[in-house]
Amino acid sequence: MALIADYHTHTKYSRHNHGKGSVEDNVRVAYEKGLRQIAITDHGFNQKLYGIRRKDIPSLRKDIEEAKERYPIDVLLGVEANIISSKGDIDIVDEDYDNLDILLCGFHQIVKSTSAREQIGFVLKNVFANIFKFTSKKQKQKNTNAYINAMRKYDIDIITHLNHICKVDVEQVAKVAKETNTLIELNGKRLGLTDKDILKCYELGCKFVINSDAHSPKRVGDCHLGLEAVLRLRLPDSVILNYNDLPKFKKDKRKKRS
Repeated sequence: MALIADYHTHTKYSRHNHGKGSVEDNVRVAYEKGLRQIAITDHGFNQKLYGIRRKDIPSLRKDIEEAKERYPIDVLLGVEANIISSKGDIDIVDEDYDNLDILLCGFHQIVKSTSAREQIGFVLKNVFANIFKFTSKKQKQKNTNAYINAMRKYDIDIITHLNHICKVDVEQVAKVAKETNTLIELNGKRLGLTDKDILKCYELGCKFVINSDAHSPKRVGDCHLGLEAVLRLRLPDSVILNYNDLPKFKKDKRKKRS
């Protein structure tokens, strides 16, 4: 199986050296590896340490346009947004939609929530649950509802590294992913989903993308964990939407809603 796109890569716009390379570095590596499309998806605005700043979006767009002139590969501008509350709020506002070709979303630590109560009861509870490797049934359902609400409230293209840190009922999330045409990422370096989880998503009709989650240029297109899972579980090529063809994302739908 050979992938033709990587929709989850980070650059220096993910601040404090979290992303290691420039836009052109990522694009060049993607082109050299034979990809037809790449997305630059730096961390969302409420990520306190690593998030891209809104004021940097025009500069990012300029870098992308310049890279597209140098390399014959399609480059999308996106963001890996954060789920920031148990109600499914994410750190995107309507005004952001015009700038985004693609919208990824997942749970991350060190994010600013919508209130002190949510910061403690949602963000920090999941951070500590991850540290102590225990998530209560109540918290797991709260997390599940957050993902479900986010997919229904926003036109998210891809859910990233599902069940990593923030544990959910995968079956419930998968049903709504299918309903909302939201793709499930099989992450190239961290898989929170078990084989059983992935098969359940497939059985429920979900579609997938395999991404690198590259934080350095050399890792662009390195999707070995996701690829190994697909091959091991013998998932058909037709459910991996960055294999053989390029998926259509929800950009036009987002603009209409905004």
